[in-house]
Amino acid sequence: MQVNPQHLDTRRYARCIEVSKRVRFDIERDVIRGRKLDFSQKFLPDGLSKLGALKLLSVGERRFASQIQGRTYANMFGLVERFIAPKVLEVSRQHWLGDQTAFEALVRFTDEELKHQEMFRRMERLAAEGMPAGYTFVPQPNDVAAAVLSKSTWAVLALICHIELFVLGHYREAIEPDAALSPLWKDVFTYHAREESQHAILDELEWMRENGNLTAAQRDQGVDDLIALVGAVDGILQMQANADAAYFRASTGKEIEATFLSAYRWQYIVSGVQDKRFNEILGGMITPAQGERIGAALKPILEA
Repeated sequence: MQVNPQHLDTRRYARCIEVSKRVRFDIERDVIRGRKLDFSQKFLPDGLSKLGALKLLSVGERRFASQIQGRTYANMFGLVERFIAPKVLEVSRQHWLGDQTAFEALVRFTDEELKHQEMFRRMERLAAEGMPAGYTFVPQPNDVAAAVLSKSTWAVLALICHIELFVLGHYREAIEPDAALSPLWKDVFTYHAREESQHAILDELEWMRENGNLTAAQRDQGVDDLIALVGAVDGILQMQANADAAYFRASTGKEIEATFLSAYRWQYIVSGVQDKRFNEILGGMITPAQGERIGAALKPILEA
């Protein structure tokens, strides 16, 4: 029997609900469990921190640099989820009087993102307990969220899909295989990835649905907005890399700002734009000329 594509989509939304119920966690009961961060171990794995090859640093200095990056990593996700949750809640409006399965899936998605924000606030407090004073997370979450949400829905959904696909890639390829991470830090991102795996599917469904509603001119504007968003992300990364390098320098006297910036560009931009699934989805929506515009905008970041 041939199945209507809308029914196929409904089944995908339903599957996300099913898995969401199965993997749902409580921050204190399941993740924190009364534990503290272990500062004798790394936070961020070498595959993300890009610190393994830095011979000028001692073992302890590389560990401290990974803890700075890991602290920022948690804060960055708390930041992006500030705009992800309201955007998902906004697009759920399209299902209010329609597909209630899709509506439920997006409401659960929003609820989970709000929980993740609280989990990352907990991580910041735990990191502050064991690290030297002076760390600063530069971007203001509400200001960043307002700026992102001012762009077209197509572009914001593209950015969100990009983020949540690289979350899964980071976990599979770098975090999960590394046995030398602080157990609590690793558990936070294990539980985070379990819920994000459903979010990535919903991102794709909603982005493609939005794409199908646009005119060619609206989609072209979306491409411009996406390019602007990536540029804004890079500006944030440059500011945070400078702040984190200054914090590291204050404790060690060593300068590694270029390493921080290279790592942050890899973590939050490059690993996502090189994700196979992201490229398949985006490539199916845009023209070759639009793809060239995006490539030209990314070229300085990729070359750096």
